[in-house]
Amino acid sequence: MSAAAIALSLFLQAQPAAAEAAQPPPPAGETPAEPAPPAADEPPWPAGVPHDDYQLVAWCYGMLRGYLDLHDEVMPEVTRIETAFRPPGRKLSDDLKVYADMQKAGKAQLKDFQAALTAAEKASLRPINTIGAAAVAKGHSIWEAGPSVTKARMAQEWMSWALPARCETTARTLKQRATLLGAGFKVNAEEDAAPAPPPAQAPAAPPSDQPAPAATAEAPVSPPADKPN
Repeated sequence: MSAAAIALSLFLQAQPAAAEAAQPPPPAGETPAEPAPPAADEPPWPAGVPHDDYQLVAWCYGMLRGYLDLHDEVMPEVTRIETAFRPPGRKLSDDLKVYADMQKAGKAQLKDFQAALTAAEKASLRPINTIGAAAVAKGHSIWEAGPSVTKARMAQEWMSWALPARCETTARTLKQRATLLGAGFKVNAEEDAAPAPPPAQAPAAPPSDQPAPAATAEAPVSPPADKPN
């Protein structure tokens, strides 16, 4: 897995730390400028991350599923790293237990995501599970490591990863919306989609008591046959 792929998920977690600086008053006689919009609570969306709630939760599900699936593969290297670089005053067993606790918590989060996705799929009037499956695959794909990624690098990325906070809050919102709205629930992708154009209709036939319109192009007239002498 490339560092850019992991950065995609870690980027969602960052929160702006600095507050906006106070602006000096405008000079006398000048109209004060419009105030700048407040800073967003979360950073801009990284490229490729779904924006609607249903697909985002499916993307988070796939990303978390990929993290949990790698546990058995990376733990030997994780154990080696934790053994080689021991902080003073901490037991190796305590640090390794953290990863076991994260597995347990991650499986519980998967159930919450699945419950939210199922509620949305049941409430939607049209099938949306294929859209969700594609988002799950996209989220899972961030853990696909290329041939140049070493086991040590993969283990380090896996050790430092954390689920974006946006995933859990969005899953709760999605489940609440689907449950409250019922048949009126729509995923954002449905709401934003333009309606399909109506099918083209053939022109009506002319009444039987009126002659049909003449063709726009006349057929070539055959020359008369030569009369016999």
